[in-house]
Amino acid sequence: MNDALDVLEQVDKWKSAGKGVAIATVIVTWGSSPRPVGSQLGVDDSGAMVGSVSGGCIEGAVVKEALASIADGKPRLLDFGVTDEQAWDVGLACGGKVQVFVEKVN
Repeated sequence: MNDALDVLEQVDKWKSAGKGVAIATVIVTWGSSPRPVGSQLGVDDSGAMVGSVSGGCIEGAVVKEALASIADGKPRLLDFGVTDEQAWDVGLACGGKVQVFVEKVN
């Protein structure tokens, strides 16, 4: 499931239930990237997820930052690419770059 409407509907349900929530959005891609610009991942304060920003290869790192954003209220701009050592750690060895913006939903 990566339909933006589905993500936003679930995020709204989580917020209505009193949960802390963050949304991660792919804002830049270059070369080979797993998801297109605009793809979103919603995360609640228990780590539940809806949607996708990577098809799995960077999702763990994005969820970690989303949980941190829920906790401290600060947005994050995450870069993953083949020249970044972290890219190999998260499995993004496909020859592309992905930039993801993470923000707490208030």
